[in-house]
Amino acid sequence: MKVQNKLPSKVYFIPAKREDGHKAVAKKAEKIFLQAGFLDQIEKNSYVALKIHFGEKGNTGFIKPQWLRDIISHIENKTSHMFLTDTNTLYVSQRSNSVDHLRLAQEHGFTQDAVGIPVVIADGLIGRDGDEIQIDLPRVKAAKIASAILDSDLLLCLSHFTGHMMSGFGAAIKNLGMGCASRAGKLEQHSDVHPWVDAKKCTGCEVCVEYCPEQAITVEDEKAAIEDEKCIGCGECLVVCTVNAVKFSWDSDALRCQEKMSEYAYSVFKHFKGKISFINFLLKITKDCDCIGQDESTIVEDIGILGSSDPIALDKASVDLVNSRSGKDILRVGYDVDWSMQLRHGVKIGLGSMDYELIELD
Repeated sequence: MKVQNKLPSKVYFIPAKREDGHKAVAKKAEKIFLQAGFLDQIEKNSYVALKIHFGEKGNTGFIKPQWLRDIISHIENKTSHMFLTDTNTLYVSQRSNSVDHLRLAQEHGFTQDAVGIPVVIADGLIGRDGDEIQIDLPRVKAAKIASAILDSDLLLCLSHFTGHMMSGFGAAIKNLGMGCASRAGKLEQHSDVHPWVDAKKCTGCEVCVEYCPEQAITVEDEKAAIEDEKCIGCGECLVVCTVNAVKFSWDSDALRCQEKMSEYAYSVFKHFKGKISFINFLLKITKDCDCIGQDESTIVEDIGILGSSDPIALDKASVDLVNSRSGKDILRVGYDVDWSMQLRHGVKIGLGSMDYELIELD
């Protein structure tokens, strides 16, 4: 295990709201970006990956392409080999293959004309393109990471902060660990998650059957049942159930999933050896992540944009701002998940520090 740095990690913060307008938000994002020292690491002809989430079809919370234009302009002055990227999903959706995924990214505004750079789906046509990073950590021995991520020279991790059903919240750690994994890597991180159905609450509506990517759910006598042998732990059934009949063993399942996610994040962090930086957008903060194909209401008002070279410190600062603004631990209200597990495990394995200095910019 690594020894934590005794000095607090620097986290830069600038207040921002969607009502500021795209140009103003872009300028604020640029200020955060320039503090990170990321530009100094870029050499001529470096391949620079901008890891982002393009948003599921019907979702409106994702980071807007207009907010990135000034950041992209700075990087373009250093290298022409830059691209926006994400990986295909484990569950069945328009983001589970690269053809439909690219079309959706264009529908959401990530076009060549709008952002000036191409979009590359990092793990190939159907999520099989990847390689392993040997890390030998308690839960993950070799992380399965998407090829285009591993082939890049630098990585800028752009994350939209939201709540999440298994990790309490999703931000830099989730975007790095789950978001950079190939489909096999995503499956490994979810493999210990076993949802079950409370028959007393189930109405037999079969919505979960429709959304299950592995046909692991059957309905008999107007009650749903999940087959453990087929279940991949993607959690779609939990999200789509309108009567709260699908349950998880939160303490054990969330712990394993969050610790694996942190170890996957560590593998990518280690791979780039200092040539990586992180920006969190705390705008339109919703109960669920951008994988949910619908427009959700916010759980707290817009806060701003944060950046750091330390993903643990960045996520901890983001959580503290969200909970401080809401006046309570709003992230536990949705699914009663202990979100701190991903942070605490990340500290243990050397991913970063929860001790941070928040530096507010004008």
